Amino acid sequence: MSWVGRAVERSEDLRFVTGRGRYVDDLKFPGMLHAVVVRSTHAHALLRRIDASAARALPGVAAVYTFPDVAQHALPIPVRTGPLAGTERYLQRPLAADRVRYVGEPVALVVARDRYVAEDAAELVAVDYAPLAPVVDAAAARLDKTLLFPQAGTNRACAYRVALGDVDAAFARADYVRVETFRCHRHGAVPMETRGLVCREEAGVLEVWGATKVPFWNRRTLAAMLGRPVESIALLEVDVGGSFGARGEFYPEDLLIPFAALALGRPVKWIEDRREHLMAANHSREMACELSVALARDGTLLGLRGRLAVDMGAYVRTNAGVVPSKAAQFLLGPYRLRDFACDVELAMTNKTPVGTYRAPGRFEANFFRERLFDIACGELGLDRVAFRARNLLRPDELPWSIGKTVPYEPETAYDTGDYPGLFRRALEVFDYAGRVERAAGRRDGRLEGIGFGCFVESSGAGPAETARVVARGEGRFDLYTGTSSSGQGHETALAQILADALGVAPDAITVHHGSTGLVPQGFGTFHSRAVVVGGSAVKLAGEKLAAQLAQHPEAAQAGLEALATFEVSERTYTYGVHLCHVAVDPETAQVEVLDYLSTEDVGRAVNPLIVHGQAIGAAVQGLGGAFLDEFKYDAHGQLLTGSFADYLLPTATDFPHVAALTLEESPSLLNPLGAKGAGEGGIVAVGAAVGNAVAHALAPLGVVITAMPLSLDNLARAIRAARDEGGA
Repeated sequence: MSWVGRAVERSEDLRFVTGRGRYVDDLKFPGMLHAVVVRSTHAHALLRRIDASAARALPGVAAVYTFPDVAQHALPIPVRTGPLAGTERYLQRPLAADRVRYVGEPVALVVARDRYVAEDAAELVAVDYAPLAPVVDAAAARLDKTLLFPQAGTNRACAYRVALGDVDAAFARADYVRVETFRCHRHGAVPMETRGLVCREEAGVLEVWGATKVPFWNRRTLAAMLGRPVESIALLEVDVGGSFGARGEFYPEDLLIPFAALALGRPVKWIEDRREHLMAANHSREMACELSVALARDGTLLGLRGRLAVDMGAYVRTNAGVVPSKAAQFLLGPYRLRDFACDVELAMTNKTPVGTYRAPGRFEANFFRERLFDIACGELGLDRVAFRARNLLRPDELPWSIGKTVPYEPETAYDTGDYPGLFRRALEVFDYAGRVERAAGRRDGRLEGIGFGCFVESSGAGPAETARVVARGEGRFDLYTGTSSSGQGHETALAQILADALGVAPDAITVHHGSTGLVPQGFGTFHSRAVVVGGSAVKLAGEKLAAQLAQHPEAAQAGLEALATFEVSERTYTYGVHLCHVAVDPETAQVEVLDYLSTEDVGRAVNPLIVHGQAIGAAVQGLGGAFLDEFKYDAHGQLLTGSFADYLLPTATDFPHVAALTLEESPSLLNPLGAKGAGEGGIVAVGAAVGNAVAHALAPLGVVITAMPLSLDNLARAIRAARDEGGA
């Protein structure tokens, strides 16, 4: 019986629920020191002088480092993925040299015998700032009145256009054109466990504990900055309490803590506190979009034109270019669009730098497009379901090229799928027609609305992944993979794949992941690639080892091993629709999500139980982003939502009625598993579905929803404005 496709309970959960998980802060080594980062209190200022003498004199302080101490190694942190021309001028160094550009930027590192002394010493570091005018939004940045990087001559880091067909001709022949400006707010991943590192040198090898996501790339970057051979550094992964795209990139601390450990010759631990995380780890999503749609009289999509203005924060970080580029690409959605153009502009501001967050760019783009489609349907009197059904790509039209819509990627095409079929199925499961009819007839003082959003999502980014399988004898096997885990259940899913290849049970397999000494090369976990690419490598390695085992008697099998690399140059695409039913109290602006359904075709689910959990968790995370999560800044560039008293997250009781429907009707033809990604489809269209549902509910009041989040303040303001305009 095949193990792939079975809802096996996660093997790693046993150690988590029994308190035996091993996280980075659990690591303790003899003679270990503790580090605290001194961070800028100004959003924009010149650094006149840093006086660390009082801090260094405090008993128990081992060292205080400022930029001159680390200058030889404090090189600009390079871009890992998503390079956009011009952005190389705005890279961040591990410590500020002569200017700070956001509240929370590292200006010094204190190392002491314990965290308490280090915190006290950090308070004694005296920094003489010469404040400069902060630039707090993208519109102000584009004026270039105050420059974050004078040597660059502009705050506009990059501007480019992507296009398909002839969009001007499409708009010229249209019967209807609608233009609207949308905004998505700044929020972030906020995993349960904050970032942390423990570093020590053992037998000439620098061990960096706490790695995740892309340890091999981070090791190469660290080696280049320290001037050490790559082989003399080991990045080691322990259990990780969530990532969602934010953890595991190369941050300033990824140089500072290893540097301190080497300089002092002792282990050094750094654990980020929650306020640090909220103001220093990557933010995401903040952008505005002027979007235009061209339609024929019958509702046929003719063209789509966009202008994206993206707030990148103070520096371009390792994967920041992914956010704007994917927002532009996925404005296309799963629709029959032959004529499209999007202008993209990146602006630098005095706020925390931007990076990827689960479904980067997609969450935003789907909200913009699906909201505009509903607005257009309302003005033309078109049924919004019929409109989507008319314009969704049909199975016989796939693969469907979307051209070169990302500057740093080749042309790509949606691969397999039945977009209209899943759309119909989702509407039936949700009882969409019945809900619309019942909502119109209810009168309990609240206004009900039903909304949905369609999507297509890429997954399985290359270029490759590696797996190594070793027979240990007595029916036991070790699996070593280059992918990383931050809690997704990879130990279970990859064991299921290998179990099928070897003809054993998954509990005969021990999975080792995410550390640089396990396989010759690894590419990590991002872009929903761990199973698609990493799992395919596991399958190939397992089949190679199975062939070897068949040629050896059982007594001679121990020690046999097989190594395999799965290479891929094309991405595979999931697709689906999210549906949402809300009730809005127009007097208090309170929104209750009565029901939510996330649907997605993932090609093939290795473990349906894990996929279901990913979909539910992602949807709740997206609902939090739509209603609660928001990074707010004042006019001075100070973060106003720097604690959980102000930065709100959903609890288990906030959205209790969330369901997920996972389909496996369109397997990928690009990998031996037939798998597509399953980690991001649950969040990708939440803003779209929620935005359309709330707009549907508030339509009788004349409220038009064009911006996220749908917080109490924002909705109350929109309701008041509509009433004032209508004279109510």
